[in-house]
Amino acid sequence: MLTTYQLPAADRTWTHEWEVKRSRFLSLARRTPTDDAARDFIHEIRARYPDARHHCSAYLIHVEGSHPVERSSDDGEPSGTAGKPMLDVLRGSELLDATVVVVRWFGGIKLGTGGLVHAYSQSVGELLPKVERVTRAIRELYRIEVPHAEAGRLEADLRARGVSVTGADYGAAVTYTLAVAPGGREALESTLASLTAGTVAPSEAGTAWIEY
Repeated sequence: MLTTYQLPAADRTWTHEWEVKRSRFLSLARRTPTDDAARDFIHEIRARYPDARHHCSAYLIHVEGSHPVERSSDDGEPSGTAGKPMLDVLRGSELLDATVVVVRWFGGIKLGTGGLVHAYSQSVGELLPKVERVTRAIRELYRIEVPHAEAGRLEADLRARGVSVTGADYGAAVTYTLAVAPGGREALESTLASLTAGTVAPSEAGTAWIEY
């Protein structure tokens, strides 16, 4: 089971443009966490550039507990010359939850099968290094209750020791939600014991995917 992977940063689109024998290639990448999001992105780019002859695409979507969903489209280019080479480059990048689209304006000179494979591969290969990456990882969650007077200091100390504080609820006491790597409970208990003289202990709160 995959417990950590890289994906594009949220709410951004990256682009790269170049020209081969008068054909213009515009490649775009975006985070797409679902199959529907990937299809929506492809449709968006097709609608944005209706004058282009081809809107080729490839995407990889993480599926918890299973193999990633992967799709590609040649969109009218000769079979296997666009979508599959794009998908191969995307696989090699180790990004998931990502879609790439390459828009081509035909320049009047045929590139041939090999030329097309090279052009679409290079379009994605030169785009992906521009993509800002974040890491998504499964984490164990724990909750602690802390008096208001001690909460700020303890939160700062926990963060300084590399413990992720992912939430805080303010009631009669402050309830913090802490995230640690799988198997990290013992280390967390030890850290809390040293910071609070043994007065604060964590309780289990399930697991969640965390980005950082």
